[in-house]
Amino acid sequence: MTDFLQGLNPPQKAAVEATEGPIMVIAGAGSGKTRVLTMRIAYLMANKGVDPFNILSLTFTNKAAREMKERIGKIVGPSEAKNIWMGTFHSVFARILRVEGHLLGYPSNFTIYDAEDSKKAINNVIKELNLDKEIYKTGNVARRISAFKNGLITPREYFNSPDLQEQDAAARMPQLGDVFNAYNEKNFRAGAMDFDDILLQTYTLLRNFPEVLAKYQDRFRYIMVDEYQDTNHAQYLIVKALANRFQNICVVGDDAQSIYAFRGANIQNILNFQRDYDNVQVYKLEQNYRSTKNIVGAANSLIAKNKNQLPKNVFTENDGGDQIVVHKTVSDSDEGAWVARTIFERQMNEHFDYSDFAILYRTNAQSRAMEDNLRRKNIPYRIYGGLSFYQRKEVKDLLAYCRLAINPKDEEALRRTINYPKRGIGDTTVERLTVKANQENRAIWEILENIDFFPDLDINRGAINKLKDYVTKINSYRILAENSDAFEVVNHISKTSGLMRTLGEDKTPEGVSRVENIEELLNSVKEFVEGQAEIEEGNPKLEGFMQDVALLTDQDKDDPNDRNKVSLMTIHLAKGLEFPVVFIVGMEENLFPSMMTVNSRADLEEERRLFYVALTRAEKQAYLSFAQMRYRWGKLVDCEPSRFLEEIDDKYLNQSTPEFSPFLSPEELQGFRQKRPNTAAQRNPMAGGDRRSARPQRNSPRSPVRPPAGMKKLSDQDSVSGNFEIHTDLDAGQRVKHPRFGMGEIKSMEGSGANKKAIIHFENVGEKKLLLKFAKLEKI
Repeated sequence: MTDFLQGLNPPQKAAVEATEGPIMVIAGAGSGKTRVLTMRIAYLMANKGVDPFNILSLTFTNKAAREMKERIGKIVGPSEAKNIWMGTFHSVFARILRVEGHLLGYPSNFTIYDAEDSKKAINNVIKELNLDKEIYKTGNVARRISAFKNGLITPREYFNSPDLQEQDAAARMPQLGDVFNAYNEKNFRAGAMDFDDILLQTYTLLRNFPEVLAKYQDRFRYIMVDEYQDTNHAQYLIVKALANRFQNICVVGDDAQSIYAFRGANIQNILNFQRDYDNVQVYKLEQNYRSTKNIVGAANSLIAKNKNQLPKNVFTENDGGDQIVVHKTVSDSDEGAWVARTIFERQMNEHFDYSDFAILYRTNAQSRAMEDNLRRKNIPYRIYGGLSFYQRKEVKDLLAYCRLAINPKDEEALRRTINYPKRGIGDTTVERLTVKANQENRAIWEILENIDFFPDLDINRGAINKLKDYVTKINSYRILAENSDAFEVVNHISKTSGLMRTLGEDKTPEGVSRVENIEELLNSVKEFVEGQAEIEEGNPKLEGFMQDVALLTDQDKDDPNDRNKVSLMTIHLAKGLEFPVVFIVGMEENLFPSMMTVNSRADLEEERRLFYVALTRAEKQAYLSFAQMRYRWGKLVDCEPSRFLEEIDDKYLNQSTPEFSPFLSPEELQGFRQKRPNTAAQRNPMAGGDRRSARPQRNSPRSPVRPPAGMKKLSDQDSVSGNFEIHTDLDAGQRVKHPRFGMGEIKSMEGSGANKKAIIHFENVGEKKLLLKFAKLEKI
């Protein structure tokens, strides 16, 4: 039964049929690696008779795992496909820890803290230790602790390392080890793990309990790891230990797409795979099915500049496609306007869906100019990495009650719910409970359950009665959670906790939206319960749903209302995605590559890989843009084109000539005027030359400014700076467009020269009086 392999090319088929021993599949961008992984698992089951319970497949997202199971199910049957151990590192290892975690002292119902929960817990520790929050900043401390755990460093090992302690002392955080230790102890008492704990505790479990390691080595006889180039030290060691017995390990990845060093990913894991195992079989997937020849060629010419890489020759048999457009704008605001206008025109003229477009940037701050200009053209968009559905306050509040129904020792959930909705339990009471819990080395919940045995708490009788009512309510939820499915429990909690009543009192549109979000959460729970009924080992209980939610990645969240929208995201979040048309904005030195990455070859090569990932997200068309000036930290700074633009072979590029923008502030105009060239040759560097001469060069002279029709140069005495243009032919009745106020009509004019004003009635905001020398008006 190999009919399902007929659509594979020879290298893909060879990688699928090689099932025994260590195998490395080097998969270039768009080369169909997900299809190979899917077919390989189906081949193991259908042709080799491998039990799905003996297959471990570690994927980039849970969404990818679900889609792969669906495809495999069409070949071997849905019920069998659902028995494969498949998911992200965190979801699979959390499943193991639910069963084996008691050996480490954790309950099977341990809570998984997301990033927000972790930061709150760390913030509480900093407060309890009376440390300076300006020095011990929660975000910095959280990142440091995360780095420790991903490096398999525990508090004990930290205190045994003078080097680590000296580093933190030099950073003016000599008590960081105390924070690390107290945070770990607090989470352990609360029966909670953060994301990094899932890896650290799995490693600890397999290292300290050989019988557990042997059990899972025997179970996982065939192991597959996707995106192997992005594994960190802990993931590498865990996979190596699990594969040690049978050595049937297949890793799939592309060193050219290793972009997560800041999270601890180690590119050496894939570069050194052949050293870790004997007789490694290597297969290269080099045919790109995603992009045009121009995009593939450009990406190849770029990544060839990296010295530390595995050799491969990515090619495509797709059409040549359009050249990559490189566009220069005067400012970041102009850049946003150009992107929005291009999307608007292509969507209208070529009938693209909005979801066909993506705007990628190096830093989140760049989204603002893009958002402003998309809104002006009424273009719908979604931001990846923004506030997800499960992070909205009302949703987090209800989920906190659900977490307590599973694990009442969860301190962060307890703090969130103990006085919400309000029940008369103040901050002072919570502080006294916290102090007592720390003194007794217990969870706050244990103090609450036995509150009559702690008369020294100095809490009045009225507050104690309210605390007892709270304990009774949570215990009732616990009993329900043990005996009912997740939907019944969440539905009951939403009604009896007081949350729905409190939210329902707010009749504003925002209040109605919050109630709708709770309704959507209930829909999500119902869908989960129905889905679990189809799985042989399905878990429709609340704990199953809560684990599913806790382990969602950003790409797993799929809101139907977000589907036909332009996607905005950092390049790191674009990994694994593809779009017909991609804009990569902010292609400037010190922005991309980042100024923090140009001091070492390793960092610069990772930045180049990041650009390679961005470029290879595009299927049909890629646009690259850079600004000559950009606001950074409230100041207008000069920019120069990114070195990466110069590294792409010129034959793949279409240099877009710069446009004059009428939407410049006086400060921008003054800065632009000061940088304008003076000589005739400098003013027209592209005249008479070939297209290569238009190529952006660092330190090159500025290109000429071409005033559009309807603009006239003012004399020095009329102009604020003495050297810029404004509209002079505006009059009453003229239709105009303002970048912030929208469409409007001029009602009358006042004054003359530099003091000329227009009284304009805007459709959205009413009447405004604007000084023309500052107004950013576009004639309609």
